[in-house]
Amino acid sequence: MQVTRGQISLFLCLLSCASSLGTRYTPDWASLDARPIPEWYDEVKFGIFVHWGVFSVPAFGSEWFWWYWKGAQNPNYIQFMTKNYPPGFSYTDFAPEFHAQFFDPDEMADIFEASGAKYVVLTNKHHEGFTNWGSPYSWNWNSVDNGPHRDLVADLGAAIRKRSLHYGLYHSLYEWFNPIYLSDKQSGFKTQEFVEKKAMPELYDLVNRYKPDLIWSDGDWEAPDTYWNSTGFLAWLYNDSPVKVRSLHHVVLILKLSQIVIQIIMHASFHSLQDVVVTNDRWGLGCYCKHGGYYNCADKYTPGELPDHKWEKCQSVDTISWGYRRSMKLSELMDLPSIIKDMVKVVALGGNYLLNVGPTSDGMIAPVFEERLRGIGAWLKVNGEAIYATKPWRVQAENATVPVWYTSKSSTVYAIFTSNPMQNSFKLLTPKTSYNTVVTLLGNPEPLKWAPLQTSGLIVLLPDLPFTPADAWTLKLDEVA
Repeated sequence: MQVTRGQISLFLCLLSCASSLGTRYTPDWASLDARPIPEWYDEVKFGIFVHWGVFSVPAFGSEWFWWYWKGAQNPNYIQFMTKNYPPGFSYTDFAPEFHAQFFDPDEMADIFEASGAKYVVLTNKHHEGFTNWGSPYSWNWNSVDNGPHRDLVADLGAAIRKRSLHYGLYHSLYEWFNPIYLSDKQSGFKTQEFVEKKAMPELYDLVNRYKPDLIWSDGDWEAPDTYWNSTGFLAWLYNDSPVKVRSLHHVVLILKLSQIVIQIIMHASFHSLQDVVVTNDRWGLGCYCKHGGYYNCADKYTPGELPDHKWEKCQSVDTISWGYRRSMKLSELMDLPSIIKDMVKVVALGGNYLLNVGPTSDGMIAPVFEERLRGIGAWLKVNGEAIYATKPWRVQAENATVPVWYTSKSSTVYAIFTSNPMQNSFKLLTPKTSYNTVVTLLGNPEPLKWAPLQTSGLIVLLPDLPFTPADAWTLKLDEVA
């Protein structure tokens, strides 16, 4: 029996993948930065960020409430406390009021799933130091010993994974008022007692307990990565942690080469041939936009052109705060068209879009946030083909009849326009058409009439555009260059 060229190619491919699973990374940036970003992360494109903690109780100003009140001594925060709480009331006194009594993980996960998001990132610990799980390194300042008296990380994680969404955890390395951290800071970070007794033990505990698909590190910027022992942790995470690869099981591949049967025992499924855990770039002073996994750079960062590295924009529906605010006004929230326009631009430039909502202290997603999320989901049901698993095209945007953002899959190009052209003809100047080019409007299977322009591009005859609150539509162009 003769072996085919396809069998040989498959054989070599599997050997290569199996070999990559054996790659070990050393605790230095040259090695760690060479690790490829797992494919699932680039494919999902859209996720939900969840900022939730003791700061959700005062729900005033922002999630930095404690710092602005006691650290910066902002007069607005001091006045708020003076008017509403008795003398001597401390920030820790808010924790028992963090009841989460209406928190239903399945209901919250349903809302996130309905948004079209494919991953969810929960704050398991913000800079206040309160942990949303029973951390053994945060006695009585955690959600099991205090406040809700339940493991919020585990409860939401189970509901998220039940819906086949990826689950990530945000973790602040530093804590504003932890005396051990402040002692290390006083030494100029020459001592590492906080790292050895608190920061790193908690990170290892999180990974071993909850096996997150993504770790969103933060609170790193006051000290260098050598203080945090970041490279040592990441080397363990990539080499030996329980989230290095997906669930492992044997796959037997039998290739018949002439009369010889070669049996290869692979210790991973076809979906497990690549590492799964994803990290960001906040691992110490000077690391962001330079080292780690994908790049966050600054909050709400958007590059001016296509970057050469995978990146993510974190954005918040509430433009003032990441945590829930009782005083938020409608004018301070992103509306649906703004969110869609922002997401489309990010995806066209090769990024992921992580959109934040802050639950209330009693565990509810505010109706206005839910309305935004379900609106995104409704738009993605029609236009998601132009978002999920796409790649940046050779041209990311053009000002045609109206501004257009491009994404692509192989020989298919998607032209997303985020305002109504208010006319039936629509010019695209960049695509190179062929005899086989077919143009459709996503949501309408009927091919549209089009004609090539003299040099390059085409003019399309649009149908009546269906109403959408998102004010955005997508033209699908098959067989273009």
